[in-house]
Amino acid sequence: MIAVLKSGTTPAQRDHLVAWLRRMNLDVHISEGAEVTVLGLIGDTSRVDMELLGSLEIVQSVKRVSEPYKQVNRKFHPMDSVIDIGSAKIGGGHFAMIAGPCSVESEDQIIGVAMAVREAGAKILRGGAYKPRTSPYAFQGLGSQGLELLRAARKATGLPICTELMDLRHLDEFHDIDMIQIGARNMQNFDLLKEVGKTDKPILLKRGLSSTIQEWLMSAEYIMSEGNEKIILCERGIRTYETATRNTLDLSCVPILHELSHLPVVVDPSHATGKAKLVAPMAVAAAAAGADGIMIEVHNDPAHALCDGAQSLTPDKFADLASRVEIVREAIR
Repeated sequence: MIAVLKSGTTPAQRDHLVAWLRRMNLDVHISEGAEVTVLGLIGDTSRVDMELLGSLEIVQSVKRVSEPYKQVNRKFHPMDSVIDIGSAKIGGGHFAMIAGPCSVESEDQIIGVAMAVREAGAKILRGGAYKPRTSPYAFQGLGSQGLELLRAARKATGLPICTELMDLRHLDEFHDIDMIQIGARNMQNFDLLKEVGKTDKPILLKRGLSSTIQEWLMSAEYIMSEGNEKIILCERGIRTYETATRNTLDLSCVPILHELSHLPVVVDPSHATGKAKLVAPMAVAAAAAGADGIMIEVHNDPAHALCDGAQSLTPDKFADLASRVEIVREAIR
């Protein structure tokens, strides 16, 4: 249930109403807008007399929210969320390019790529330390050593770092990681979601391999229900019957999510297409669709990459992509 307060409501009046609602054992989420304040009521709202609440002098309107996701719902939070990741911002008009290799392989590799993508305009460095792989015989990442190399790249370039957390046992190692990625395979690992929800770190939540938008938003709700509101949704393609690409990139989810939720939306065309030649056109299309950021895999030597070389761009090609994306963003601005 949400209650919209009238313009001119004083903080004292608002706080008095919030206290009354909390005495009914309801959680109250307060969203302050430029003109109005929205109170999101979470819990057993059947005990709330809607007519009584709506008749109060400071209340403009009251309505029930039918969607199962509440706190990530735009009805609860009309304004776009803006997420700070180190020196970068995503959401509410702030756009960020996230770039780097699929896997951290060496100090020279990660620092070299980090410097190149920063020069091309990337705001956040991505890189895999722990890698979920379909085959148990494939490269699984450098683990703790990979995290140390990411920290070295951050120190060398100033770029905040984003890397994937796969296992709760590793959570302590991520204490100074700027943004934690929850991968597609873990989108419905609810114990993991609840634990990162207890942190104060930005969470990049990738869409599951075959997940609906509602299932995806419910996973974000798991994180937010534990107190962490710093969530960024990442579309990385879904599994369909099509075999021409690695996955099917669902760009229609960008405007849909912006309508349903206040959370920023990032698009990953690298994992979606699986082919380097398709990454740039789909990145441009994602920008045109209104994405708040784009995540690109960049490797200094894709032919010899230990992971996903076929979809990785060279630094020069990434620089060209970044300039094209900016042209599109300027055109639709």
